[in-house]
Amino acid sequence: MKFSESLKNNADFQRVYREGSSYANRCLVLYVLENQTGQNRLGISVSKKVGNSVVRHRITRLIRESYRLRESMFNSGLDMVVIARKGAKDKTCQEIESALLHLGKLHRIVK
Repeated sequence: MKFSESLKNNADFQRVYREGSSYANRCLVLYVLENQTGQNRLGISVSKKVGNSVVRHRITRLIRESYRLRESMFNSGLDMVVIARKGAKDKTCQEIESALLHLGKLHRIVK
């Protein structure tokens, strides 16, 4: 069962950056903003500073899969933007998942 959608529009990303709150750790930065729907929307941003396209797509897949596996733990009705830092370059799926859950706990959005 899929609870989430993707953030795709630049305007949606900008609204989350501008109005949302953020926490960070060595691997990731998480911006969170409540939306008026019952669904979560997830946006992922990986800069060219992190690595070449192969590395960036790998990190994107790891973040998306980590969220998908733990999606039921997150509160609903949120717009979330995850930004990968250079520290995420050599991390495994378990380490990315741990970093994502850590940020969720800081935001108090994990059940």
